[in-house]
Amino acid sequence: MATDHIRYDVLARDALRGVLRKVLTDAAAHGLPGEHHFFITFVSKAEGVKLSSRLLAQYPEEMTIILQHQFWDLTVLEDRFEVGLSFGGIPERLVVPFSAIKSFLDPSVKFGLQFDTSDVTELAGENLPAAPAPSAIAAPVPAAETAETAEEPTPPNQGGAEVVRLDRFRKK
Repeated sequence: MATDHIRYDVLARDALRGVLRKVLTDAAAHGLPGEHHFFITFVSKAEGVKLSSRLLAQYPEEMTIILQHQFWDLTVLEDRFEVGLSFGGIPERLVVPFSAIKSFLDPSVKFGLQFDTSDVTELAGENLPAAPAPSAIAAPVPAAETAETAEEPTPPNQGGAEVVRLDRFRKK
């Protein structure tokens, strides 16, 4: 078999990360339209990931976050995104490099991406904890955006984020 000097796999992966970057950039600028919401799974100990020590202890391998109603200060840079979320009523600031992302899912339109993270460098115990996010109040969401999805009802909001397994959305 011939050697792939062009590295189509890397080109395709980078293009798909570009899709993710564009979607998050639009969400940061304009909010989430309609019923769109995102499940993002990432490697917790990947280089550049910043989580509080509390979250890192709770999710030592990987973590899934949901960007839907209560997130704030979403900032998208070329190589990463940063977002404020509340976990158990405690505000946190997360920094996630795009290279650490394992999957992205928008269940409202059944769109998903999976990324190979086998080449991700994991830092053993060197992961710098992120500073706790300043207290923030989520912006009010218009009624059209708060409707529950018919596919998977969301439990009542208790002031925190929920980490879920993506397996429940995969085809069997």
